[in-house]
Parts: sequence; C-alpha cells; structure tokens
Amino acid sequence: MDSAFLITAFVTLFVVIDPIGLTPVFIALTADTDARHRRGVAIRSCAVGAGVLFLFAFLGESVLTFIGISMPAFRISGGILLFLTALDMLFERRTKRREDQADAEADYPDPSVFPIAIPLIAGPGAIASVILLTGRAGGAAGIASVLGVLIGVLLIVLLFFFSAGLIERALGKTGITVVTRLLGMLLAALSVQFVLDGLRDFGLAG
Repeated sequence: MDSAFLITAFVTLFVVIDPIGLTPVFIALTADTDARHRRGVAIRSCAVGAGVLFLFAFLGESVLTFIGISMPAFRISGGILLFLTALDMLFERRTKRREDQADAEADYPDPSVFPIAIPLIAGPGAIASVILLTGRAGGAAGIASVLGVLIGVLLIVLLFFFSAGLIERALGKTGITVVTRLLGMLLAALSVQFVLDGLRDFGLAG
C-alpha cells in the first residue's frame, strides 16, 4: 500500500472526525460526572462510532451499487460534503452546532451513543470519507490498511477524551478555535482532491 495514500487517509479521517473539536463537546456532555463515568462514556462512544464506520467501510459501496450510484459520483458528492464541513470549521459554524447539541442533550445520563458516537464521531463526513477511502484502496490489503488507520484515529479520539480535562486547561477556547480552523483549511484542500479524483474517473479531468 502506498505510504502517501495512508498518510492522506490518516489526515482525512483525523480532520473529519476532529478529535480536538470533539473534546470540548465531550467535556460539556460529561460535566459534573466522576472520572469513571467519563471514561465509560469515552469508551462506549468510540466503540459505537467504530462499529458504524466499519459497517459502511464493508457495505457502503455495495449499498451504493444497489441503488445505482457510481463511486465516481459519490467521490464528487463526498468531496463537496467535506468542503462544506471545512467551511463550517473555518467559520466556526460546526463548533456552534456541536455546542447547541451538547446543550440540548445535557440532561441525558449517557450521551455516548447520541450525540457523541452518532453524529459527532460517525457523522456524514466521516461515513463519506470511509466509503471514499476504501473505494480508492482496492483489494483486501488496502481496505485493511484503511481500517487500521481508522482504528488509529479513533484511539487518538479516545486518548483526547481521556485527557479532556488537561486539554481544556492547556489550550483554552482560543487555542481550540485556532487548531480547528487550521484543520478546516487542510480539509478544504483534501475535499477538492476528492472531487478531482471523481472527475478523473469520469474522464473529465487529467
């Protein structure tokens, strides 16, 4: 498997899932709880998110084929979706939505499945990315490599969740905003590449 592709897969999944951006929401949703409860929520949310993304990694393209959507078309639409996500990150709209969602769910004792696992970890952007990356990987070895990268990113999410208190004190609100915007710029460039790949598969780009 090409190392450049694996790097692209890691960067794409890291930026889309956005462990840094998720951490403040995780902190808000688990406020006023003990460390044991917070660890349990972190583990369950990452496990459920992994299950959803693995499901689409294995069945996503088959579902698309069944309903008559080609992978090039999905690459283009997925790239557009990722670009919109990047705009949200750059202009802080996604952060605001996450904070609103956190406020709406603050009374729930266990937010691990919703909203943390779905849609914050395994959201539309992450699902589209997994389908696109496994479609590009080709072969069982390539798909296994993408899934390995996905597991690595989810472990980083889990590590961030476990370190939520320390990260909150170290970065502060301004620091998290700056990092999220930088990741948004990177995601915008990667989303354009997805669109170009889809156009090339259609024979419309060199």
